[in-house]
Amino acid sequence: MSKGDLAVSIEDISPVKKKISFEIPWDETKKELEEITRLVGKTAKVKGFRPGKVPRPILEKQYGDYIKEETINSLVNRFYWQAVDDYKLTPLSRPEIEQEGIKNEMPFAFTATVEVEPVIEPVGYKGLKLEKKEIKATEEEISLRFKQLQEMYATMEEISEDRPTQKGDFVSISFAGSIDGKPRENLKADDYLLHLGSGHFIPGFEEQLIGMKKGEEKEVSVTFPTDYQNKELAGKEAVFQVVLKAIKEKKLPPLDEDFVKNFDRYETFDDLRAAVIESIEAEKAKKVKSEQREAIVEKLLASNEVPTPQSLVDRQIMYMMMDTHRYWSMRGMDPREVSDIVLSMKDMYREEAEKLVKTFLLMKSIAAKEGISVTEEEKVSYIRELAASRGMDYETYRERLKEEGMVEQLELDLLTNKVFAFIEENSEYIEPETEVKP
Repeated sequence: MSKGDLAVSIEDISPVKKKISFEIPWDETKKELEEITRLVGKTAKVKGFRPGKVPRPILEKQYGDYIKEETINSLVNRFYWQAVDDYKLTPLSRPEIEQEGIKNEMPFAFTATVEVEPVIEPVGYKGLKLEKKEIKATEEEISLRFKQLQEMYATMEEISEDRPTQKGDFVSISFAGSIDGKPRENLKADDYLLHLGSGHFIPGFEEQLIGMKKGEEKEVSVTFPTDYQNKELAGKEAVFQVVLKAIKEKKLPPLDEDFVKNFDRYETFDDLRAAVIESIEAEKAKKVKSEQREAIVEKLLASNEVPTPQSLVDRQIMYMMMDTHRYWSMRGMDPREVSDIVLSMKDMYREEAEKLVKTFLLMKSIAAKEGISVTEEEKVSYIRELAASRGMDYETYRERLKEEGMVEQLELDLLTNKVFAFIEENSEYIEPETEVKP
């Protein structure tokens, strides 16, 4: 296909890669050469001549290669983006440019190979059979949640009977440790509460306290694991002088009206129970929705072939690595150590990244086919909601999103949620015992 004397043709190398060939007539090339030469001549520094007064032959001799390079860059940039606009392409990567330079009186030819979003005709997203799942809170779940609340407000009380410690006891101890006979301040504590059998202390330490009585002193020898978090102690043998100060047991508060006083928001036990049920069912609904959407993705990927642009996969892997790095850095790990770990895991992210990219492309194609879009009002409302959840005002949070380049990502999240909602509304829900057909 040609645009006047400009010849442009597009070759489909694959569903996600196109090769655009250009042939720019000599007149256009010459015109660009003249303009670049003029611009260079205005600032070129040549001994014996003022800027802008350098004779053309001398200018071309000293700056000829640079002028041709700048002319090529200008022509490639202009006509590549013109083709992207004219042929409504969606480039996902920087183009790979191939050209053989400018030759006098000859058209300037170059090719641009670029990854693009694939054209997908989505099928099988209506009438999906999805398993119906119960979100009503069971008595067992309610009891477990109340047990967790009781644990939060439990008290430790010293036992009255005179007996030795046993596995499961809570003990209050004082200890002082040494390595190679030298006391260590970081191996010393007083009134330390330890749950025997929990495995939370140095391996072998808790077991040696079983059978001790209140007031008894004992020498305990242990070896720190080779992978112990404190590298200075890893693999070292230590000796502890331990004094058992008390044996304690955990007392759970009764579930009565007095227990409700621990919570400002509720006046009666019935109010608290209703809130517990609401919380459980909200969590179950969230879990069910997540599992349901995962099932939708699996069914759609099974019935749709989605070509995967490598540039999108690489970009997704980068996002996943950044998230992992941020997660562990915020938890106190050495950033350099985190970087080494994240880089070693790069290939492990690829399968999940490819699935996420395929899902994104499929959702986008369904949105286009069904005319689903995100309005400005929906976007503003969503950002306000996120800002409020983070204790920030709308304008400040929106500016942060812009700085981090996340506004477009939030819009894509909203679009994806709307597509999922559309699919869910057009699905058939069946009882769990019924066989679910793909």
